[in-house]
Amino acid sequence: MQPVTPPPGPAPEGIAAPPHRAARLLRWLWIVGFAVGTTTHVADLVVGGADAYAGFHPALRAFWISLTLWDPLVIVLLLLRRRAGVVLGLVVILADIAVNWSVVAVVGGIPVWGAVNQTAFAALLLASARLLARWFAHDRPTPGPDRHRDS
Repeated sequence: MQPVTPPPGPAPEGIAAPPHRAARLLRWLWIVGFAVGTTTHVADLVVGGADAYAGFHPALRAFWISLTLWDPLVIVLLLLRRRAGVVLGLVVILADIAVNWSVVAVVGGIPVWGAVNQTAFAALLLASARLLARWFAHDRPTPGPDRHRDS
């Protein structure tokens, strides 16, 4: 079943436009945020090689290295407009800020501003997850040449 599309032109006075634009913007904000995370962890591995995060416990090193897989997976799922991308994105960012704030508080050695930025990003994700998941569930593109393009 395809969604009903409004007639062309501006929405009548007093009627709000559908949330598609907001959802698209939010999806791209999510993607950019996870791309920054991917880039950061890949750069750490390129620069540090096998010794990336060498001063930290092996469990922390394994977690941070695993983000080079989890962050891009979130991006792919978001590009495909899968609700699993919303869920996985929340899990990844919440685990990441929990780990990073714990390291800041107990061990040190990572910049506080990074944890602050990630926390702000997590707040955006938590505030927008429901809207994005609903959009993905109700406005999925249909296969074929007539499918709705949203990028």
